[in-house]
Amino acid sequence: MRTTIGHVAVVGCGLIGSGWASWFLARGLTVTCHDPAPGSEARARRAVAADLSQMGVSEADQRQLMARMNFESDLAKAVSTASWIQESAPEDVLLKREVINRIDESAPPDVVIASSTSSIKVSDLQTGMSRPARLVAGHPFLPVPLIPLVEVVGGGATSATVVDLAMAFYRSVGKQPIRLNQEITGHVANRLQAALMREAFFLLQQGIASASDIDIALTEGPGLRWAATGPFVSHLLAGGEGGARQAFANLGEAMKNMWANLGATVMTPELEALVIAGAEECLAHKSQARWAEERRRVVRAVQREKMLLAKGDEQ
Repeated sequence: MRTTIGHVAVVGCGLIGSGWASWFLARGLTVTCHDPAPGSEARARRAVAADLSQMGVSEADQRQLMARMNFESDLAKAVSTASWIQESAPEDVLLKREVINRIDESAPPDVVIASSTSSIKVSDLQTGMSRPARLVAGHPFLPVPLIPLVEVVGGGATSATVVDLAMAFYRSVGKQPIRLNQEITGHVANRLQAALMREAFFLLQQGIASASDIDIALTEGPGLRWAATGPFVSHLLAGGEGGARQAFANLGEAMKNMWANLGATVMTPELEALVIAGAEECLAHKSQARWAEERRRVVRAVQREKMLLAKGDEQ
C-alpha cells in the first residue's frame, strides 16, 4: 500500500468532510473534494475558510492553502489521483456502501480508503468491494479542526498493514489516533458519550435538574478533570496513595449502587421535545455562535497547557 501521502480526496463535504479538508490543507496536503449535493462546493469553501480562520491561519496563508483545494464533481476523477481517500458520506449504511464501492472501482489499487463512519462497522461497508482489505475506519471527533481524536479500526477483511498505515498517517498529520482491537457499534468515544448523554437525558426527564444545571455539573466537575485524566487514571487518583485498589475500597459500593440506579432512557418524541427545549433554554444568555466560540477557546487553552506539560516531560 502507498505510504507517501501528499494528495487526499475527501468524499462528502458536510460538517465532517469540510473539517477534514481544512485539517489536511493546514498540514500541507493537496485536497480534492467531491460532494454531489447542489451548492456543495460553495458551502464547502465557506466552511473551510471559516475553519482555517478559527485555526489561526492568516488571510494570506488561507489563500495559499485554499489554492491547493480543488472541487471535482465526478467521483471517479476525484479519487483517481489521490494517495489517501477520506470518505465522509452521510451515516447511512446502504449509501456509504454504494459510495465506497464506487471509490474502490476508481481509486488506485494501492491507496487506502478510510471511512469517517461514527457508528457503522467496517465489515458492513466492505460488502461488494473488489479490494476490501484496504478499507478502514478513521472516525474523527467533532469539530474535526479542533479535536485531535481519530478512532481507527478495520473490518473482517481489512489488512493489518492498512490499520498500521492509518495509525501512522493520522499521527503524521497531527491527529491523535487510537486503535480498536475489534469492531463495535459506535467505536469507543461515541459509546462513552452515549452513556453520559443517556443519563443526562434521564435526569432531565425525571426533573432532577434543569438542562443548564446538568451541563454545569459536567463542565465544572468531571469535564475539567477528564480533560487531563480519563476514567482509569481518574479512578486510580481517587484512591490517593492506595491507588485503584483503595478507590474500589472507598467507592466500590457506592458505584455499584449508582450503576443499579442508572436510567434506562428510551428515545421517544416526548423526550426529544424535552431535550430540545432544555438545549434551547441554554441559549437564553448566550447565542449558539458564542457557545461555539467559547468551546473553541477553552479547548485550545487546554491543548496549549497539555503541550507545555508534554514538552516538560520530554526535557
